[in-house]
Amino acid sequence: MDKNSVKVNIYGSEYVIKGDESAEHIRAIAEYVDLKMKEINKSGLIKSPLKVAILAALNIADEQMKSAIEQKKQIESFDKKTQKLLALIDQLESSETIEEEDSDSEKETISLF
Repeated sequence: MDKNSVKVNIYGSEYVIKGDESAEHIRAIAEYVDLKMKEINKSGLIKSPLKVAILAALNIADEQMKSAIEQKKQIESFDKKTQKLLALIDQLESSETIEEEDSDSEKETISLF
């Protein structure tokens, strides 16, 4: 896949980012990082852009980890529900089979010929 090259501005500095994703995707990520860095240093008290970048990276990593944990919980919940549904289907199939067998045996005992 061809690499896309995109010029972006993050926290007042320009960077050329190359990646396999679309230019729009790369820009969106750069804008997100820029936003996070600006949120970290709203007060302007942190003078080092490196410290701001590290704090932003920690916040982004925290968001990602929380999202992954939540996603795992949802998958586990869906899996449990799916297992319950499959068990119910198995029960229904078993009861239908028993009813069919009972119905067939009733027909045999009622028949006079």
